[in-house]
Amino acid sequence: MSVDAATVRRIAQLARIAVKDEEVPHLQGELNAMLAFIEQLSEVDVEGIEPMTSVMPMEMKKRHDVVNDGEISGLVLANAPVTEDHFFLVPKVVE
Repeated sequence: MSVDAATVRRIAQLARIAVKDEEVPHLQGELNAMLAFIEQLSEVDVEGIEPMTSVMPMEMKKRHDVVNDGEISGLVLANAPVTEDHFFLVPKVVE
């Protein structure tokens, strides 16, 4: 795949980047080099290779998925101007 000058200008417009006319050939070359590298990567055989999260094999740290109130509900309600039965009390806004 090859990028032409019109495509470079369109990409710059979509990215909201101001590109001068004299910069277009340089950017065109850089974009074409990136696309060539990506095409080269598609030739690599990755059959049977597991995805990695790091270059070092390790287990991700996990926490137990437990529902709790954070044990600070009293501190949170202390900030409320008015409470009732351990809940925030808000004024009625809909008739």
